[in-house]
Amino acid sequence: MIIYGTAILAACHLLGVYIGDLLGAFIGVKANVGGVGIAMMLLISARVYLHKRGLMPDTTEAGVGFWAAMYIPVVVAMAAQQNVVAALKGGPVALISAVGAVLLCACTIALINRTGPKRQDTAWQTGTVAEES
Repeated sequence: MIIYGTAILAACHLLGVYIGDLLGAFIGVKANVGGVGIAMMLLISARVYLHKRGLMPDTTEAGVGFWAAMYIPVVVAMAAQQNVVAALKGGPVALISAVGAVLLCACTIALINRTGPKRQDTAWQTGTVAEES
């Protein structure tokens, strides 16, 4: 059911916010650091994990896919409310967090690409192209 996709999103969001709060406390900032981004990575990981094991019906996957697509505008809206100039004047924490987030995302994407399915269209590698009739 699509509602299960929403439940998976809610669990990932709560866990992401909690981890973001812990990360903020760890680096000495009284704020959530990357909670929404962490939640998105958890949602992607949960979707891949459940799909590989056949535990996600098509309707549930549609619900997860819908909320995953909705996360992008939410993150953009949240970022638009941030005062970047004040954050950079406050110290190097904002810059360190940004670089860390980019590196973590790059590593996560590389991991997902390496562990994902290996089926690819290799027609371009062999030079054989299907002729149009």
